[in-house]
Amino acid sequence: MVAVNKSKKEIEYLCTECGNTTPKWAGKCPFCGAWSSLKEHVIERITDGAGRTGRGLGGPVHKVVLLKDVAAEDTRRLSTANSEFDRVLGGGFAPGSLVLIGGDPGIGKSTLVLTTLATMNAAGVKALYVSGEESACQVKLRSERLNVSGSDMMLLCETNLEKILEQAKEVKPQVLVIDSIQTVYKSDLSGTPGCATQLRECTLDLMVFAKNSGCITILIGHVTKDGQIAGPRILEHMVDTVVYFEGDRNHQYRLLRTIKNRFGATDEIGVFEMTSHGLNPVLNPSKVFLQEGVPPTPGSAVCCTMEGSRALLFETQALVNQTNFAVPQRVAAGIDPKRLTIILALLEKFGGVTIGASDVFASIAGGMKVNDASSDLALALAVASNHLGIPLSRQTIAIGELGLSGEVRGVSLLDQRLKEASRLGMTEAVVPASCKLSENMGSMKVVRVHSLSEAISWLMDKK
Repeated sequence: MVAVNKSKKEIEYLCTECGNTTPKWAGKCPFCGAWSSLKEHVIERITDGAGRTGRGLGGPVHKVVLLKDVAAEDTRRLSTANSEFDRVLGGGFAPGSLVLIGGDPGIGKSTLVLTTLATMNAAGVKALYVSGEESACQVKLRSERLNVSGSDMMLLCETNLEKILEQAKEVKPQVLVIDSIQTVYKSDLSGTPGCATQLRECTLDLMVFAKNSGCITILIGHVTKDGQIAGPRILEHMVDTVVYFEGDRNHQYRLLRTIKNRFGATDEIGVFEMTSHGLNPVLNPSKVFLQEGVPPTPGSAVCCTMEGSRALLFETQALVNQTNFAVPQRVAAGIDPKRLTIILALLEKFGGVTIGASDVFASIAGGMKVNDASSDLALALAVASNHLGIPLSRQTIAIGELGLSGEVRGVSLLDQRLKEASRLGMTEAVVPASCKLSENMGSMKVVRVHSLSEAISWLMDKK
């Protein structure tokens, strides 16, 4: 007797923050602890006559093998011909990898991918660009603006996943781009394109295609402001590499940051400049975030953070003003607001800087976001500098983490940070006294401080 496959629908609740599912709704996610993040979605499973469920019934059976007997394949990477993009990916695309590029709408994801594919295609790489949001005419107009309209890159305007995979298996591209994953759907699944079921199932089929064919597959996904399910966060566990665009669409510079990478280091960043002809890599990003040719003003301090293997200098700015409200404001941009509150308390307790009745605004110039604790000392000096009216020299850099006892704690890779600062013309560095420098800093003057009070005293001597 022939078993008949039946469709069985079930309801699960998916967390929009961590991507885990639970069979029952709750106000708080049991996995990541986020509140009001569980959203209902319907899943559809294929059931055979024996009651078994799953994907790919009757597929190939994989046998257990010894790890030492597995033949190592050629892992030579495919360069993008873009130095910043290669840095973020860990040296280029790994064969058969599944890459997710996320970011806010309009920040430059499609622009970067289209120009990269055109450059790779000119070098002999067979590429297929699948557009689910734009027609062929619209893609052509965008390519003319980016000066890549003469490329031999293949183009397919389709949203049905079965047809996309059918065409991909026929033309056998080396690189396949899906722009965007929210528009792709499977006809045998319920739900509209972009829902949790369609996103997961379509990504899983694309992952199987990438691993079986060795085709590099790039997925483009949008992130909404509130992080809802339409974003690519639920796909992060399924792909090999996750990179996110950071920055403001109103600024000309964009940061491309690695969140997950199975084939390279994480936390690497690439810096790009948005121009009328697309995104151009910035070879010396530290100069982008440092303003030159401007006299020093109170409330500005230079610091250095490590982004992967790169030392990146940036400018911390602070503004202290007498409040006109019952409760003083604490506003932070690019800085953790809780960290700002702690540093203000340390300045009151150990630095002798009375700012409890003042509004404090702090930001990182250029639209950067910094979570490195080594920027604590620079932020504290910027706030004190603005409050006391004492400007810091633009050739002075401050690096150090502040403890809750007012001590200045050591930071990692201080030699590399100071070497980059010296290369960019910094002549003085305020660093923790506990750090040991393995190299001579040459003409750079190194000021060692044990506590925040010593750093404030050093600042007062500048008056």
